[in-house]
Amino acid sequence: MGRHTERRSTALGYALLAPSLFGVVAFLLLPMLVVVWLSLHRWDLLGPIEYVGLDNWRAVLTDSTFGNSLVVTLVFVAIVVPAQTVLGLTAAAMLARELPGSAIFRTIYVLPWICAPLAIAVLWRWILAPTDGAVSTVLGHNIDWLTDPGLALPVVSAVTVWTNVGYVTLFFVAGILAIPADVHAAASIDGATAWQRFRRITLPMLRPTLFFVLVTGFVSAAQVFDTVYALTDGGPKGRTDLVAHRIYAEAFGAAAIGRAAVMAIVLFVILVGITSVQQLYFRRRITYEVT
Repeated sequence: MGRHTERRSTALGYALLAPSLFGVVAFLLLPMLVVVWLSLHRWDLLGPIEYVGLDNWRAVLTDSTFGNSLVVTLVFVAIVVPAQTVLGLTAAAMLARELPGSAIFRTIYVLPWICAPLAIAVLWRWILAPTDGAVSTVLGHNIDWLTDPGLALPVVSAVTVWTNVGYVTLFFVAGILAIPADVHAAASIDGATAWQRFRRITLPMLRPTLFFVLVTGFVSAAQVFDTVYALTDGGPKGRTDLVAHRIYAEAFGAAAIGRAAVMAIVLFVILVGITSVQQLYFRRRITYEVT
């Protein structure tokens, strides 16, 4: 009787997992296998598919344009992730005080993130237009924000940070509010200043939240496409040609699906590697059990 009940429970468990397993296999594992298969073939979306072995890999790994995209993406991520994390944590520390109007500001902060990235980028393209844009009008002279090689990447990074900072803020607010007030009260009674409480209590207890924010922020920033496509289309002179944009250009601009697949695999491997490093770093993070 017990063994029969156990088998029924096991069968029920697999039946409940079946929809999720189907989604993982159909929309994650199978597409990954297709991308690996495409990386070994030459295809222009119209003609027949031709097996070329490792030719696509050799072409991509020796392509200076793809190398430039990797460097640009690295610089972009190095700007976006720290900036949105610090700004989000700062905003969360203020919003968590539950001052009058905090709920309204939380809603305002998250509005850019819930809007379509392409629509946001089009709006910023109008704002930053050198001749009739809002910024140029206010400043009284024209500035080529999106066509100047020295300004394009910082501007695209700033727009991305502005879009994502509300998302980061919400997670930090949730993490801060989850910290028991008694812990801060006890530290305050012991004479700890606001900065000491933030540094010694809030930050250590936010490490799980910080880990999540950094991992998702890195993955998201490394795959930005809509914003770049609408603002600069990879220019000027390839200064904003992120890897995601380069994959799009290879697949649909040059009709080189095989090379685009190789680039997607390289990006995936890099993201997995960086995520693993972050996991190892935060594995020994301090956790607190407060009851």
